[in-house]
Amino acid sequence: MKTPIKMIATDLDGTLLRTDKTISSRTKKTLLRCQQQGIKLVYATGRAGSALSLAETQYFDGCAIANGAIALVGDTAAEDTIIYKQLIPYKDARPLLLACDKRGLKMSTQHGGMDYSNFAMSDIWPEVTKFTLTDFAKHDKDAEKIFTYNLTAEDIAFIESYMPPNSYMVVAIDGVAMISHKEAKKSKAVAALAQYWGIAQSEIIAFGDDLNDIDLLAYAGKGIAMENAVAGAKNIADFICPSNDEDGLAQWLETNVL
Repeated sequence: MKTPIKMIATDLDGTLLRTDKTISSRTKKTLLRCQQQGIKLVYATGRAGSALSLAETQYFDGCAIANGAIALVGDTAAEDTIIYKQLIPYKDARPLLLACDKRGLKMSTQHGGMDYSNFAMSDIWPEVTKFTLTDFAKHDKDAEKIFTYNLTAEDIAFIESYMPPNSYMVVAIDGVAMISHKEAKKSKAVAALAQYWGIAQSEIIAFGDDLNDIDLLAYAGKGIAMENAVAGAKNIADFICPSNDEDGLAQWLETNVL
């Protein structure tokens, strides 16, 4: 079945990216063929600054980063235009950051492509090179996203007791807990990009695998979950495609779009 579409929105980790954090040559060729047909390509990720190197931005017309806190149009970071922004004010974020820091949790707050953290992030994620060790008591930048990881059930309850106003938390497959403004969602950022380009909701397809992709898969005209996706994503999706390590995204596009 050929599917007339004008926009493809894809998650990165576990979806577009293989387990080794690369995009296969087959997938790159498929993305280029979609671009040549005039289809807008967007990546929608929980990542912020580290997404630029992993996504290989020449294949994309825009992006939604930090779980949809910001939507950008453009092909290079220097020329991107912000068309959607929903941040947590630093005064609201500070009590959480200070309490978690005192508890000994590894924390980071993101702004403008930089991670402001209380630990050396590259020791855990080598691809994250833009970070600065930070005294949260003096930090004064609004948060695109706050995150931590390796939490116990008690840690999660502790964080919930300090949640900033108008925020929510999602814990991903890899155990990373992400705290965002309640309006910072992939679906809302992608909707802003679609409106910018004059694309209808029914003309969008989306790919994802994790809990923070569920709202995007539900929003899109067609939502496709990866075979490696969590149950919640599969349950909401219209279709299931092969896993990220089997070029599932490329396979689905080749069969149903190209």
